[in-house]
Amino acid sequence: MTEPRKARLERSTRETKVSVELDVDGTGKFDVDCDIQFLKHMTETFARYAQFDLVLKAGGDNDHHVIEDTAIAMGEAVKKALGDAPVERTASCILPMDDALVMVALDLVDRPYADIDCPDPLYTHFFRSFAMSAGITLHIVQIRGFDEHHLVEASFKALGKALYGATRPRGSLLSTKDAVKMV
Repeated sequence: MTEPRKARLERSTRETKVSVELDVDGTGKFDVDCDIQFLKHMTETFARYAQFDLVLKAGGDNDHHVIEDTAIAMGEAVKKALGDAPVERTASCILPMDDALVMVALDLVDRPYADIDCPDPLYTHFFRSFAMSAGITLHIVQIRGFDEHHLVEASFKALGKALYGATRPRGSLLSTKDAVKMV
């Protein structure tokens, strides 16, 4: 029997309080409590498209801090839930949403990097903070589109679908280096 791939954590600072419960092997259920309605909508969308169960409570002093700390907490939860078990590791998704066409490509290797095309600086920061705390390589490319809401939402949907594919269990590690060990 395999270990459940779940994580629960809290991130609390002078500026914010964020709690996350994440089940990577869920069905896309979510319960999000957040005063920033667009962030609530985007994290629910992420959970649905990743098929991760997500319970999230986020609040704080201003939108920037709440969005940043939510991304950090969610990234840490993904990393913690996956542990060291072998997964597919890489995946991509090209996703249309009305006028928007967005590509997300990622690698769950522990070499954080983020190159993000996003029309909203707060959500560019969300994606970058998520990638850094999850320890993943993340590329988001805006192929076309003009409606900022659609471009950001398509990015969250594509991120969810790519993470779903990359987190599928494998029988063996997908690397020519084997596991990296620090001595």
